[in-house]
Amino acid sequence: MKIKQRAAFTVMELLVVITIISALATLAVPATSRILAKARAVHCMGNLKSIGAALHLYLGDHDNTFPTLVLSRESTSDGQPALETTLKEYTESAEVFHCTADDKQLFQKTGSSYLWNSLINGQNVASMDFMGFIKDGTRIPVVSDKENFHKYQGVEVNILYADGHVAKEVQFVVGGK
Repeated sequence: MKIKQRAAFTVMELLVVITIISALATLAVPATSRILAKARAVHCMGNLKSIGAALHLYLGDHDNTFPTLVLSRESTSDGQPALETTLKEYTESAEVFHCTADDKQLFQKTGSSYLWNSLINGQNVASMDFMGFIKDGTRIPVVSDKENFHKYQGVEVNILYADGHVAKEVQFVVGGK
């Protein structure tokens, strides 16, 4: 009489496979999180470049004079002139004001994930003066992230400068906090 043997996993083999899969998942999840965070930061930098292009179009229509805007609105119902309300007609979509890394829903609450530097309100591009000592457009911030959305590798804030370039910067502290 022949005994027929079934091909099957033993409990030990099954535990080894589960352990290997768990180890691979443990390695893959943090790497995936870093990749997604970096992709969000790059997307937000692209938004700032688009805002810079919209601002350039605005300047062309207004004798190279920056608009007079509030730093940020408290809510979308706030009627004060803000970055997203003034430059909206110069952009393809209001989504350009939405940083995908905005985990605090600031875009939904206020209409933008970005801050306007109100210290440059009403200034002409040709004679910019930032706080009385910086006149170089490569060093004058115009728009930045509202929060430190990009903490993944020490880069916390993306900034659009007056000359149109966007850079990743370590968050600076205002007011000694």
